Amino acid sequence: MHIVIGLLGFVLLLAILWDAFETVILPRYVRRSFRMARFLYRTSWKTWRLMARLIPNPKRREGYLSYFGPLSLLLLIAFWALSLVLAFAMLQWANGSALNSAGGPVAFRTDLYYSGTTFFTLGLGDITPQTSWARLISVAEAGTGFGFLAIIIAYLPTLYGSFSQREVNISVLDARAGSPPTASELLRRHGAARIQNGLAEYLRDWETWSAQLMETHLTYPFLCFFRSQHDNQSWIAAFTAILDTCALLIAYGEGETKWQAQLTFAICRHAVADLAQIFGVQSCPPEPDRLPPEDLPKVRQLLVECGVPDCTKAGDAKMQELRMLYEPYLNGLSKLLLMPLPSWGVATAFQNTNTVWSRISSSTTQTAEHVETDHL
Repeated sequence: MHIVIGLLGFVLLLAILWDAFETVILPRYVRRSFRMARFLYRTSWKTWRLMARLIPNPKRREGYLSYFGPLSLLLLIAFWALSLVLAFAMLQWANGSALNSAGGPVAFRTDLYYSGTTFFTLGLGDITPQTSWARLISVAEAGTGFGFLAIIIAYLPTLYGSFSQREVNISVLDARAGSPPTASELLRRHGAARIQNGLAEYLRDWETWSAQLMETHLTYPFLCFFRSQHDNQSWIAAFTAILDTCALLIAYGEGETKWQAQLTFAICRHAVADLAQIFGVQSCPPEPDRLPPEDLPKVRQLLVECGVPDCTKAGDAKMQELRMLYEPYLNGLSKLLLMPLPSWGVATAFQNTNTVWSRISSSTTQTAEHVETDHL
């Protein structure tokens, strides 16, 4: 019996250390079918999402969902630490519980207590090892505990740095494409004067952002559960708005902006497809259709008003083809993470008069009119 428990403890020790290594340190996604961290996340997220659906108020529901990302990371670290304590306690028990205890006879709970104080390097001294094997296990556990906690603490700023870097562009997109962001609003706010100049440079920034997000979120998939500061913002909504914009420019546009849109579309689509694959989501087009056929003339008219010439029905087929390359993946991720997809926003312009953008743009127009009147 002691040999069996000892082997189980050793296997548990190796499994936890390897799982922590693959999750935190290894700079690539592991495609093995079963992993402890993945199983823990999938199980806890199903329960958390089920409870969220019972909250009727959208703001409270979003606030409740925002706790899962950071809290699940802390629970995962606690699970690893407690499992390592248990594994070393099993090794001590398999060694015959060779410990000196001032509190009476040694039992498994004594091994468990001693393992905890050793792992967290407390050094209380009320229990000491008797034999060479017991001392060896104690030294190994103290070194493991010190190294494990140091590495985890060292990597936490990296993880939160990746999250903060992701959120910067999402916040900037709020001013350029509305909240929630839409492709139509992004085109409207750039206008005809900036579509051929500033928009290409802006899409180039999103090309870099998408590559960085793909690198960090494929390595640390739990970052996908971290939600944005505001209820109507999310990394999925940002991806959707940028991919919608690129699809419009590729299907109907031309020149430098179209070329940059093709590059940005390729890396964004690559990112969402890989993320959908690692979560194993079911890819299906959104229902109802985000851009029904009757809205396509409005899309072409908007592009003409924004300075994109020669928008004809010839681009409609290309537009539909491009949408099928990314919308099913985004829809699957949206349903999994409970992050809604934004609309195309082609029906009407952004009408929220309480937004800072509407006040700035209207104030600028009024100022310009006053200056022109004074000049005359």
